[in-house]
Amino acid sequence: MELIKKYFPKITENQKEQFAQLDGLYKDWNSKINLISRKDIDNLYEKHILHSLGIAEVIQFKDNSSIMDVGTGGGFPGIPLAILFPNVQFLLLDSIGKKVKVAEDIASQIHLKNVECCHARVENEARKFDFIVSRAVMPLSDLVNISKKNILKQQQNALPNGFLCLKGGDLQSELRVFKNKVIQYNLQDYFEEEFFETKKVIYLPV
Repeated sequence: MELIKKYFPKITENQKEQFAQLDGLYKDWNSKINLISRKDIDNLYEKHILHSLGIAEVIQFKDNSSIMDVGTGGGFPGIPLAILFPNVQFLLLDSIGKKVKVAEDIASQIHLKNVECCHARVENEARKFDFIVSRAVMPLSDLVNISKKNILKQQQNALPNGFLCLKGGDLQSELRVFKNKVIQYNLQDYFEEEFFETKKVIYLPV
């Protein structure tokens, strides 16, 4: 929790309380459903919550923006971002029902009013959004193919609408198809912890 306050010192008391509650809620759910590996659950704030908030170092979503988190799992990056941006609407979508149930329960327990959780495949989702976010859910070209249709044409943020994906490791071959359209933001430029040395936010405008 100290990590969140370190990098996001301007969060409100209510946001601090919401972030603080995530520890117990995820540990409880993780004992029932294997959402997060046993060794990673103790590093929840660094490897999952702060990692999700890497997107907020790249863009400050304007109020009334709409974001779809594809393959949210138990709610990453959607839930941490929804806490940080309470006036932005988030759709957390996953094809695995029990994971959606976790995200739904956690959003409800911490009284997130700006989150909708949906058990569905993105291919069947027709609504449109300013941005699509994801965390290592599938190769970027696959994600673009099935969800480019969901990106709004009308712009309202500092960055043009598109995809913001959290990824790690060597991405050269995965991103080659996009040539120079992709912008890579190294999270080690924002967060000093060793975990972020190979982590990136990949931004693809549409």
